[in-house]
This record gives sequence, structure tokens and C-alpha cells, in this order.
Amino acid sequence: MIRADIHNHTIASHGLATVGEMYAAASAFNLDWYGLSEHSPLPPGYACPLYKGDLTVTFPAYVAGALALRESTAHAAGPRVLLGMELDWLPVNTPWMRDIVARYPFDYIIGGLHFVHDVPVGSPRSWGPEVEREQRFARYEAYYEIMAGLAAGGMVDVVAHPDFIKVCCYEDFQAWLALPGSIDRVAAALEAMRATDTAMEISSAGLRKTFHEPYPGPAIMRLAADLGLAVSFGSDAHNTADTVSHFDALAAYAASFGFTHNRICVGREKRELAF
Repeated sequence: MIRADIHNHTIASHGLATVGEMYAAASAFNLDWYGLSEHSPLPPGYACPLYKGDLTVTFPAYVAGALALRESTAHAAGPRVLLGMELDWLPVNTPWMRDIVARYPFDYIIGGLHFVHDVPVGSPRSWGPEVEREQRFARYEAYYEIMAGLAAGGMVDVVAHPDFIKVCCYEDFQAWLALPGSIDRVAAALEAMRATDTAMEISSAGLRKTFHEPYPGPAIMRLAADLGLAVSFGSDAHNTADTVSHFDALAAYAASFGFTHNRICVGREKRELAF
């Protein structure tokens, strides 16, 4: 049984529920730990059309709410609250990232790779018919090169959804992954995680997509198992209905590759939980 869900969002970005509402939903499950991991504010020049407000304003309010919840539930019967952040990895803005990481007392930082050379890879508009397959394949290669830098940078504790780039172009991503040399590019990113003892996220969010496959898919899971990576679990929920979603299936999926423990961080200190 998975005892921790460390990837969840709120109304501060593009979620539909407050910190308290998300926690209340999670409390219906048999969790020991519940992590809130709101998206980081973006530096000037970057924008996500999904965000409903200005994260430079809403993010501090999110932190205050999560810290208050952590304190008020410290001795309650429900799961313990962890304060996290999903850091948008933007290597040309390293000072910005370091500042936001240092600004608050986070328990952990998730590194999320949502941009490749300023292209928002989670937007369907980035994968229209005008984007030829060769260009798509080049983006996949760049994605894993950037991910290797994310892991090597030592700024994050977990690398989120390591094949998120498949979300709008699943079939083309599978075709690229089958090409000679592609899996080696992915392996280089995972090896960087191992070198810095950074966990890889196994996410149930993909089970809520039309392709109905967790992040990451089986080929990357086999690599991670062979490399002996630490893993963390997250639902990447943006509403109360999705928090802790599909966790029975996720536990079985991870176990099928030989994983027996998942990682959380408390005050940036690593802990391993059996599931």
C-alpha cells in the first residue's frame, strides 16, 4: 500500500480546490504523508495559459496555507502534511530558480520539465500538424538532455513524470523511443538521477489520460529498476477527485518492476517507506 502522495496542486495555479479541501479529500485514504507541491512562479518572459492567476501573488498564499495546515494537523489522525513545490526547470534562469527554492521552508522540491527551448510541451498547440515528425523527435532528444541537467543540478529531490512529453503526442513518442539510441538518451538522464541520489516520480496522472499509461511507461521503468533508482509516488492531482487516484494500480505497476520502497523528504531529508 502506498502511504504517501507527494504531488498535488491547488487553486494557486490551475487546480480547482484549496489546500484544505485537497487535504480533506486525501484524509479519506490510508496515507501517512500528504504533500502539496504547487507550481513555482515563472520568471519574466514565461507564461502558462493554464494558470488562472499570477503565481507571484498566489504562491506565497499557498505556502502560508500549507504551513498553517501542517501545524494545525500535526497531532491529528490524518496524514502529516509536507510542503513542496514543483519547480519549473528553466536552465537559462538558474538564479531565479535558486532564489525561489531558498525563499521558503520546503520539505522537498519536485523538478518539473514543461518547457523545451521555450516550447510548452504540455500544450496541444505545440504539437499541431505543422510540427513534422523529425522536429518532434528532436524535441524528445532535447527533453532528455535537459532532464539530465535537471538531475545533475542537485536542486531538486524528485524528477516529476519523466516522460511527460508524451502527453500530447503519445504515438510519436513511442516511435522515437523504439529508435536505436533513444533509450540511451533516456538512460543518461536516469543515470544523472542516480549520481545525485534524486528520486524518479512514478505518477498515476497518465492513467487518467486517453493512453492510460503511468508516467513513466514500461521501457523507462525497466531502466529505472536496472539502475536501482529511488522512486516517489504522486497523483499530480488538480482536484479533490484525483488526489491519491489509481494508487492501487500504481503500487502493482511499481512492484511488477521490483520496486518495494518509495521516498519522501521531510525538511529535505530523505526517508524510505515500504509499500
